[in-house]
Amino acid sequence: MAGTVHVLGAGLAGLAAALTLSAEGRKVIVHEAANKAGGRCRSYHDPLLNRVIDNGNHLMMSANDHVFAWLDDIGARSRVAVTDPAAYPFVNVETGERWTVRPNRGPIPWWIFVPSRRVRGARIRDFLEGIRLLRADPEKTVADCLSQDTMLWRRFWEPLTVGALNCAPHEGAAALLAEVHRRTFAKGEAFSRPVFVKESLADALIDPAIALLERRGVQVRLRSRVRALQYDSDRLNGFATTREEIVLHTDDRVIMALPSWVAAELMPEIGPPSGARMILNLHFLLDGKPDLPPVTGLTGSIAQWLFIKGEVASVTVSAADPFAETPADDISARIWPEIAVALGTPGAPQPPCRVVKEKRATFLQTPANEKRRPGAVTHWSNLFLAGDWTDTGLPATIEGALQSGRTAAASAMAQSGGPS
Repeated sequence: MAGTVHVLGAGLAGLAAALTLSAEGRKVIVHEAANKAGGRCRSYHDPLLNRVIDNGNHLMMSANDHVFAWLDDIGARSRVAVTDPAAYPFVNVETGERWTVRPNRGPIPWWIFVPSRRVRGARIRDFLEGIRLLRADPEKTVADCLSQDTMLWRRFWEPLTVGALNCAPHEGAAALLAEVHRRTFAKGEAFSRPVFVKESLADALIDPAIALLERRGVQVRLRSRVRALQYDSDRLNGFATTREEIVLHTDDRVIMALPSWVAAELMPEIGPPSGARMILNLHFLLDGKPDLPPVTGLTGSIAQWLFIKGEVASVTVSAADPFAETPADDISARIWPEIAVALGTPGAPQPPCRVVKEKRATFLQTPANEKRRPGAVTHWSNLFLAGDWTDTGLPATIEGALQSGRTAAASAMAQSGGPS
C-alpha cells in the first residue's frame, strides 16, 4: 500500500489508526472537524474555575491492554496512576454508609465471603447471579439477567450498568456488561485495578500522541469537517471537507473514525447503531483538596462516580438525557447536596461549578444495536471503519476506541495496492 491513508476524525480511534499506520511508514493525513484533536476525550481551560478540566471523566482499568499499549507507544504511562491493589470505595449518599470493594488475586472470588471486602449489605447468594450475566444470550438486557430487588443490585449492578453502558439496565445489552466483567473482576484483582489520568485526558492520552504524529510527519488538518463522500458500488472515489476536495487515487485508503451518528449521515448504507445517550459532568472547585481517593462510587444518588483531581471534584452522571434541557444552575443545585455528603461535608454551601453536557456521548448500547455494530472492513474496497461504535465486543469506551483504530489500520494495510 504505497498510497495515502486519509483518517477521518481525530478522536482516539482515528489517532490510534494514524499512529499504527505511521509506525509502519505509511503516509497519513488526519482530517478533524474541531479546532483540536481528542474528540469526546478532550480537555480545556475553564475560565470560571480557572482550572483545566476534562469534558468528561473516564475510569479505565488495568485489564485495558490497548490503553496501556497506547500509553507505552506515546511515552505517557507515567501520566496515569493505578490503584494497586484494586480497591473501589463507595458511599451511599442517602444513608452516609461507606464501604470498599476489594477483589482478591486469581479468578476464584473468595472476597465475596468477607464482609469487609464486599458490597455493604449484599448477600453471598446474590453474587452468584453474576454467572447468569456471563451466560447471557445476545438478546438479553442486564435487567433480564439479574434480580432487581437486592442490595447488590442497588449498590453494584445498577450503578455499574449505568456507568459502563450509559443507559438504564432494562435497555443495556447484557453481553456488553458481561464482557467487561469477564475481562476484569472475573479474572481477579490484577485485572481490576482502577486507572485514572493524573492531570487531564489531553495531557495523558492526546497531546503526546499528537506530538509523536508530528514527529513522524503526519498531517493533522483541524477545522476540516467532512461534508460529503463520493463513492460508487465498489469504492470511495473522494470526499469533500470544509477546507478542500480530495480525489482518491488507486492506492489511497480511507479510515472513517467518526461518531456513529455522523457516519450515518455521510453514508447511511453502513447502517450503524441508531440513537445516542447523554453524559453529564459537573466540576466543583473546592477550597482545598479533600482527603478522598481519586475515584469513589456513588449509590443512592443521581451521579455514579466522583473523581478528585486536586481541588476539583468532578462528578459523572450517565444516562443523563432527562437533564438535556435543564439549566446548568438547576442541575448543580440538585446534585451538590449529594456530593457534599460524599465529600464528608453535608450541608456545605455549593462552590463554583461548571456543568458539561455531552449530549451524544455514546451510541445507545442495546441488544438490537449490538447486532448492528459493523466490523472494520466494508464492501467498499478502500474504506474502513473505526470508532467505539464498531464491533469491538466492548462498550463505548477508551479501550474499545483504541482497539478499533488499530484494527482498522491493520485491515487497511492488509489490502493490496490496487482495487480489490
